[in-house]
Order: sequence, then structure tokens, then C-alpha cells
Amino acid sequence: MNEPIVRMINVTKRIGKRTIIDRLSLDLPEGEVFGFLGPNGAGKTTTIRMMVGLMSLTSGEIRIGGYSISKQFEKAIRQVGAIVENPEMYKYLTGYQNLIHYARMVPGVSDERIDEVVELVGLEARIHDKVKGYSLGMRQRLGVAQALLHRPKLLILDEPTNGLDPAGIRELRDYLRRLAKEEGIAVFVSSHLLAEMELMCDKVAIIQNGKLIDIRDLKNGGKESGAGTVRLEVDKPEEALNVLSAAGIQAVLLEGDIAVETDREGAADINAKLVGAGIRVYGIRMQSKSLEDQFLEVTGGERIV
Repeated sequence: MNEPIVRMINVTKRIGKRTIIDRLSLDLPEGEVFGFLGPNGAGKTTTIRMMVGLMSLTSGEIRIGGYSISKQFEKAIRQVGAIVENPEMYKYLTGYQNLIHYARMVPGVSDERIDEVVELVGLEARIHDKVKGYSLGMRQRLGVAQALLHRPKLLILDEPTNGLDPAGIRELRDYLRRLAKEEGIAVFVSSHLLAEMELMCDKVAIIQNGKLIDIRDLKNGGKESGAGTVRLEVDKPEEALNVLSAAGIQAVLLEGDIAVETDREGAADINAKLVGAGIRVYGIRMQSKSLEDQFLEVTGGERIV
């Protein structure tokens, strides 16, 4: 397994007597979109500020691409591209002129690389138009292009969908997933749009009161085990309940269906038991909890901001 692009080890931030971040440890692998969720005041923005060197750590360490952000700042920050909320551009310049301006700040960015990132974010048709004529979604895409010029290993986006319409949000989501897959970048996204995070991210970390309380793998339904509620439509529900009860499987009758808490393998076993007992199974549905349900469950119902 490859070394994580980002490794946070017991990261702690105290201001006076107040602990903002409390021993946060987290690994971000390459090629994944990683979401960062938490209620208001949980410490999301503080964590991002520490990741990009805008705020010092009280203790612990953040390593990016193998370099410590505290001790090897220049080498670590070269691995990072970031957009915090809306990207700021020179509106009287074209998109291309903006990228040339930013490219001059970093050695080794060629004209070919500029063309490459323009194509990557799908702005070829409008890149020579002035930015003042861009929609907010196009500005976000130009911001992503600018953040990618120097081939970072980590892209940090703080509330990237702020102010975007549904089409713009979908566009950005598709670009980020492509970026992670095609460029092998770790994309770290902080957002309050739970439904959007569910579609965008491979994994999400949930923090509360500065502590990491859970990591959810969204590629298998939001749980590391892939467990959830399975509903089976059968011809003899009462008889099916008795069969499962005799096998030590806890099940309930729900709107005429059999409902069982299990994973995919368990569902297959249950189906085999019912069929073996002469019960006809017409349908099996896995009902995973939404990210919103999971978030409220682990945070005790605190609002997300």
C-alpha cells in the first residue's frame, strides 16, 4: 500500500485554555476524494489552516508528501493546491491571462501544462474570455485549474460549492472525481452540503468538538462493513419470521416485508435459508442509511455548518 499523501499525527491546537483540535490523527490516500464534516465550531477551518501553514500546531505533526508542514514548510506546501471558498481572480483579465500570471509565481510551469489544466477542467471554449463574464461555476473551475498548475499531490477545497447552482455543483463534483482518478491527487473537501458530499466523496471524516469521532467509507454504503437494513419480499412472511428466529436471526415484519440488520453476505445466507424452507423470495433490497442519517447519529443531532 502506498504511503498516504497526508498524515496527521495527534494534531492538537490550543488557544489559551481552550482546545480547538484534540489529538486528531488522519491519513489521506492518493486518488480519493476525502470529505471533512463537522458541526459548527468543530474545528474544520482550523484544521485546514494548519494544513496550509496559516496557523501553527500546538503539538503533533502534519506531513504532506512526506514533509512536515512545521519543519519543512516550503517542501510540504509545494505539494498543495488550495481554494478557500470562492477563488479570487483578476476579472479584467482573461482566464488564460490569470493562469499565466499565477504560473509565473511557480518555477517550471510550461505553456503545455497551462493548456493541460484548461482541458482538464473543461474551459477550452471560454479560457480567452474575460473572467468578469464567467459564471460562478466557471470561476470555480478556473480556480481549480490555477490550484493544479504546479502538479500538487493534495488539493484542499473549503466549501467549494458555495453559491453554485445545481448544474455548477454537478460539474465541479464530476471534475473532482476525474482529478482524483486520472491525476492520482488526494482531494480534501470541507462542506456543509451532506447530500453533495455523499455523491462526491469516497470517504468522509466526521469531527466534533475538535475530536475525530468517525470515518465513513461511502463506496460501500457508508460503513466499513457495508452493513445496513435488508428488506425481503416473501410469500409467507409469518412463516419466514419463524424460520429466521429458529436460526437465531433477529428479524421484524415491516410493511409486509421481512427486515433484517445485516450485510450483503448475510442477506445471501438468509435468502438461502428461506428458499431451503420452501418460502418464495420475490425481492431483496439493501437500505443503507444516508450520510445525513449517519451524521446525525454519530454527532447526536448537532447541526452541521
